[in-house]
Amino acid sequence: MTDDPARSVGPHARRAAVRDGYDGMAATYARERDDAEAAVVESFLAGLSPGDRLLDAGCGQGTPVLNRLPDGVEGVGVDLSASMLDLARDRTDAALLRGDLTRLPAAADAVDAVAALHSAIHVPIPEHATAFAEFARVLRPGGRLYLTAATDGEGWSGTNDDWLGSGESMAWSFPGIDRTREQLREAGFRVTDERVLADTVADDDGGAWTHLFARLAEE
Repeated sequence: MTDDPARSVGPHARRAAVRDGYDGMAATYARERDDAEAAVVESFLAGLSPGDRLLDAGCGQGTPVLNRLPDGVEGVGVDLSASMLDLARDRTDAALLRGDLTRLPAAADAVDAVAALHSAIHVPIPEHATAFAEFARVLRPGGRLYLTAATDGEGWSGTNDDWLGSGESMAWSFPGIDRTREQLREAGFRVTDERVLADTVADDDGGAWTHLFARLAEE
């Protein structure tokens, strides 16, 4: 793991590293992540009703969110990686689009829920506020958000040149948990619940993520 304390890597280069890394290791990651956090995902999805729409921002291989949508709930998956989207097509009937979390290919007030499971943590730190504003834009008033964030006050920015033994490089970039909470409030969200869960996809033991649940303000 290589720290980037100065956060000197530009956002375009970091975004390309994430895209290329997942393109190169799509099958490896899918095997590792396939059913991770299923119970907490299902708890979030249980709040949806027939006719609702969910956007999975950074949907990856289509699990563990899009493949678990309740009956009657429409799903849309967005991801940078074409290879991950190819895998997702075998796991879900949801609409799948290539796109970036800071420029979601969705209309305003279009969905009732947004999931960003292990995806916002790859967005360059200076662009996290933009991503959260995009989540707020596409959500209807009162819509719900589920995302993963840091567990500490520092966050991290850096790379792993051989993640999961795949031979592919992967980059992460996320602020500390307090800053994430603050940016969510600034985007119009109210955090309703937090859970710290162990990271089931890691090269070493002891990693964890904060699973944040939030609701967009009503108009």
